[in-house]
Amino acid sequence: MSERTARMMLSAYRYVGAAAYPLIGPYVAWRASKGKEDRSRSRERYGVAGRERPDGPLIWVHAASVGETIAVVPLVQNILGYGVHVVLTTGTVTSAKVVQERLPDRVIHQYVPLDLKPAVSRFLDHWQPDLAIIAESEIWPMTILELGARRVPQVLVNGRMSDRSFASWKKRASLAEALFENLAHVVAQSEVDGERFRALGARPVTVSGNLKVDTAPPPADETALHALKSQIDGRPTWAAISTHDGEEAMAAEVHAALHARHRGLLTIIVPRHPERAEALVTQLEGMGLKVARRSLGEKISPDTDILLGDTIGEMGLYLRLTEIAFVGRSLTSTGGQNPLEPAMLDTAVLAGRNVQNFRDSYQKLIESGGAKLVRDRNMLAGAVNYLLSNEVARHDMMTAAAATVEEMRGALAATMKALEPYIQPLVVKARLWRAGSQ
Repeated sequence: MSERTARMMLSAYRYVGAAAYPLIGPYVAWRASKGKEDRSRSRERYGVAGRERPDGPLIWVHAASVGETIAVVPLVQNILGYGVHVVLTTGTVTSAKVVQERLPDRVIHQYVPLDLKPAVSRFLDHWQPDLAIIAESEIWPMTILELGARRVPQVLVNGRMSDRSFASWKKRASLAEALFENLAHVVAQSEVDGERFRALGARPVTVSGNLKVDTAPPPADETALHALKSQIDGRPTWAAISTHDGEEAMAAEVHAALHARHRGLLTIIVPRHPERAEALVTQLEGMGLKVARRSLGEKISPDTDILLGDTIGEMGLYLRLTEIAFVGRSLTSTGGQNPLEPAMLDTAVLAGRNVQNFRDSYQKLIESGGAKLVRDRNMLAGAVNYLLSNEVARHDMMTAAAATVEEMRGALAATMKALEPYIQPLVVKARLWRAGSQ
């Protein structure tokens, strides 16, 4: 694809998006019916501001979902320390809740506008950001182009490029270059990610490490934790977290294979998508297992086989109930899920081999002995059995996982250093504005 063709395609994308804009309402309404949109704030998705813009310089930070939002919380807190306003956009109801819980009131939260020209233009006309900071892998062509046209510096932080995305962009190298040339800086998670962004035309690119390492461990309600531990009453436990379709059944089969060897074994299953809970209960009970659903407040009785963690925002609670965690989307699906949260909480980490999206984190954990990859259900059962049976090996693995996370810290400082040339002029501007307004 030639550079001219790439630019023609991007231009066509603008017009197609504008034409599709009036038809997008049913899509947003459908998402709202599934609980994926906040009905009371749906206008924000069309770029209609829900708040007034504060006077003075303003930075727009975007994080797609819960994981990305948690990762940028310390970054946003650092920026606020400079006295610069922040509008933080996210794309999900659950991530909005994270913002409400973890960041102060002077962070303005908005739902991210749809990547269509009318919505993006309306958003930018109102907020007029002086700098845009985008987290991880959120490459939205219209947003990037509109920011570029307004000469707003754009910095991608905690940048990640999956195998699939890289292969797809490589086929459209000219298109990628036409987009990525609008980025003022890419701060990548790993050397592999950095090289991929460079190959696609991004300049400059620096490597920071993973911002998720510099976050606090996921919290837990102490009252709920005490109540669940009392119900478990010292029974052996293991958890399968962030599971995808098929992995819950594998976890149940592992439980069935091991419960006779480990008297009173309780398996904790935390699906990535809690809305699948009803179907999972039917499936698990069909396997002859007794299930307690956390969302319904069902108590764990001595004969409960499975605690189904079908709630959002309680991963810290579930991980504090066990010392062994299998991290899903790695056996029956691909890409993997973040292993850092269980590692932070002194948990021995297991996963399947399909962990490409978190390759760097898993590599470090495996090298230190804090994590182990398994190829199938039988190998998972063997690993869980071994760790349940060998306290010394289990605790060695837990200690190694926690120590690895400590060694990996430093991404926040590296990211702030990369952002300094873009933030410092705004700090000066903010001071001058405050001096002039007094």
